[in-house]
Amino acid sequence: MTLLATVLILAAAVLLLIAAWGVIKLPDALARQHAATKAGTLALALLCVGAMLVMPEWEWVRRLLLIVVFLLVTLPVASHLLARAAVRESAAHQRGIDEAPVLSTRQPPR
Repeated sequence: MTLLATVLILAAAVLLLIAAWGVIKLPDALARQHAATKAGTLALALLCVGAMLVMPEWEWVRRLLLIVVFLLVTLPVASHLLARAAVRESAAHQRGIDEAPVLSTRQPPR
């Protein structure tokens, strides 16, 4: 059990390093966001499963399962919203607009 937990935790650490490297090295916001969310989600899920194997008490397992469920529910939504903001910012920049509508603090005219 501890060998499997160790392998899962080490795999999670390697995936997190790969995700961090991707965030630094990838060329645009969408690619960086993809690396951070996909590899990060898988790595944190592996880390939680490895921790479940190390700490088999029900209270720890319940907490770690809640963390995994929370990650799987919230990270795709956050990733989608970040991608939309990046696309809108890029489109506004290409049209020569200083502030994209999604990032502007000014109220639109009525």
